[in-house]
Amino acid sequence: MFVSVLRNVASQYVKRSFTSAPAANNKIDLQQEAMLKEKCFLVDDNDNITGAASKRDCHLVQEDGHIPLHRAFSVFLFNNHGDLLLQKRSSEKITYPDCYTNSCCSHPLADYPEEAEGAVGIKKAAKRRLIHELGIKPDTISLENMHYITRIHYKDPGNGKYGEHEIDYVLFIQQDVKLKPNPDEVSEISFVPRTEFDDFVPTLTGQWTPWFSLILKHRLKYWWDNLDKLEEIKDHKKILKLKSE
Repeated sequence: MFVSVLRNVASQYVKRSFTSAPAANNKIDLQQEAMLKEKCFLVDDNDNITGAASKRDCHLVQEDGHIPLHRAFSVFLFNNHGDLLLQKRSSEKITYPDCYTNSCCSHPLADYPEEAEGAVGIKKAAKRRLIHELGIKPDTISLENMHYITRIHYKDPGNGKYGEHEIDYVLFIQQDVKLKPNPDEVSEISFVPRTEFDDFVPTLTGQWTPWFSLILKHRLKYWWDNLDKLEEIKDHKKILKLKSE
């Protein structure tokens, strides 16, 4: 397990960690299935909203390999020491179960709605998911402290049934917060310091989510090294098209 690896192989990396107690499988399955009915925003290559579709339909891989392009976000939460919170997704997740990833990931929803320009809708959606996944109370993080860095466009076939095709908004937050992770969503977490991250990554034998893997490969270390200069490195105009190869 994630925590076991940290403790047995590199215990100095552990800043905060836990192993969640499993909830009843039927309860988790019902919750995960219900969330597949939520409506995500369909977008074109320029991130213009073209409609809405269920989360299930947005992730189904069609016979020709097509996956509808939709809007998403990825939160990178750092504590005041600059350590990054990583999580392992629950084994009950329908897409990318048991994968390591960044602090919090999800989609703005048409159900609320959360389509506001200037990433305001994205930030509101992120606050909604932060309380759902990590138990972070929404009044503890202000919209001003949620820094929109850029957007990435990527596609991944997943397991052949469910995949991803997203324009993903990257949000950075640096703040100490109280955590109460939801075991239906997250199985394990840990804060990892930047100075030890390069040595830490090879100790993990599990899979990463495709969006985190691409961000790690192309941009994360640069952004992390400039955590105190986020306003200087942000790029709201371009959509970075990232590929694994």
